[in-house]
Amino acid sequence: MRLEILPVPGIGHVTEGDDLAALIGTAAPWLRDGDVLVVTSKIISKAEGRLVDVPADGPERDAARDEVLAAESVRVVASRGNTRIVQTRHGFVMASAGIDASNVDKTRLVLLPTDPDASARTLRAGLHQRYGVNVAVIVSDTMGRPWRNGLTDVALGVAGMDAIRDHRGEVDPYGNELVLTQMAVVDELAAAGELIKGKCDQMPVAVIRGYLGAPPAGDGEGATVLVRDASMDLFSLGTAEAKAAGFTAAATLPDRPGDAAPDPALVDRAIATVADVVAPGTLFTPVRDDDVRTGLVATIPGWPTRASALVLCSPPTPVGPVQLVRFGADVQRLRTALAAHGVPSQLLPPPAHTAAAAALAL
Repeated sequence: MRLEILPVPGIGHVTEGDDLAALIGTAAPWLRDGDVLVVTSKIISKAEGRLVDVPADGPERDAARDEVLAAESVRVVASRGNTRIVQTRHGFVMASAGIDASNVDKTRLVLLPTDPDASARTLRAGLHQRYGVNVAVIVSDTMGRPWRNGLTDVALGVAGMDAIRDHRGEVDPYGNELVLTQMAVVDELAAAGELIKGKCDQMPVAVIRGYLGAPPAGDGEGATVLVRDASMDLFSLGTAEAKAAGFTAAATLPDRPGDAAPDPALVDRAIATVADVVAPGTLFTPVRDDDVRTGLVATIPGWPTRASALVLCSPPTPVGPVQLVRFGADVQRLRTALAAHGVPSQLLPPPAHTAAAAALAL
């Protein structure tokens, strides 16, 4: 495969309402079927009127920018000083929701396109209608990467090609079947295009020639397939935010047992987790013998019928008001550790005729 990355100079300043297909087609009359256009999202946003007016400087500008950022975000992922990593309505996780103040008047901010996939489809259709050329279009923007310095361009929207090249089911030269490999080829092409677009050269469009073997047949699914589902996201929050969410969850634990019998090993692990931080003499004793547990449960008021495990909680002796307060905190520590291991619990009075001061139904 031989790839060429070609600049498209001469597009000039883009304003709201401009016909991007006409601007690009005029600047690049040499476009061919099968070319891939990498178009900076900023000129898409400018043409679509995705700009807001803000003060030129001072605290009023900062306040206005914060208000715009809040409106463009659905949640804060991480925050350090003035830096905000947020998730946008599109599902993108990026700094400042992609709001940009470069290459625009100081009294304006550029927002991301409302629907980058739709923008890519519109531009692709416009080029085909005006010039009869069948190309793919990638709408790109700059993002950082976790654990890596520097920035790179990625695809926010795409039309005319698949966003992902799926290698699953293929066999490598060593006879190994690929089971996970899915390459985000539109991100790779967006990054390649940025090599000649730059940030200060006013070159908002690049053409990559030679990647597509044939002109695209349809628009495709778009770049939305690149947004990882929340259930598969292993890094949904920054470290500080995750800790804060964990502390909040620990303070608001629901008081109820689980729907299924807990794994005894998880209960033991939770007890071991708090063993070095509870008061000396505090004991947490899982009751594993079914007959013993049944006899004890019969004496506990309000024992929930769905609970299937019991942990006796005994304070150190002698017991006074201060020791009982500490004991209550230690029981909550255990409940938090159990929850961290996926074991819900409910706090109940102790069984009759035991040294325990409380019982946990699991």
